[in-house]
Amino acid sequence: MDQDMRDELEIDELAQDEAGADVEACEASGDGIDDARSINRKIRQKRRTRARSKTIAPKRLTKEELRFRELLPILEDVERPVSRGACKTDIRPCPYVSCKHHLYLDVNPETGSIKLNFPDLEVWEMKETCSLDVADKGGITLEEVGEILNLTRERIRQVEVRGLLKLKMVGPGEEPIPGDPGYLAPGTTL
Repeated sequence: MDQDMRDELEIDELAQDEAGADVEACEASGDGIDDARSINRKIRQKRRTRARSKTIAPKRLTKEELRFRELLPILEDVERPVSRGACKTDIRPCPYVSCKHHLYLDVNPETGSIKLNFPDLEVWEMKETCSLDVADKGGITLEEVGEILNLTRERIRQVEVRGLLKLKMVGPGEEPIPGDPGYLAPGTTL
């Protein structure tokens, strides 16, 4: 166990000890359950060390933000890697935030909203910037995936279960749709 993890465990234990004493004090003084709940809420906020992701909805942009968008230069002649082989040898952290494999932001194609996964960090401060680099490392734990995506371990587990169910939906005798996992183009063999 590394030093950072030990420090976090000690902080959690201290926070729980403080909470236990505060809850007991609330109960003894007769202040009630509401005070105990607010104390528990404060503890959960203390445990969360990273900033929550921030979603930017295009419908909620102010006029000033829309004007600022018009002032930004559009760079169309930037040479970006075309294949994974070229991308793998390119600079890290990856500067191409608009790439669909970049971990800094997610774009919802239906609503156009942008989710900043790490609003408190700049791109060059991130440990991992490309999901393909993470996949090349091999298997990692739910906790590590949660740190990389700024999500909780439980949320990662839920997404994993949903993905596995989608994979199982294409059963034997069913024709997968092109683009779905397990799809083989006509004429290809295993």
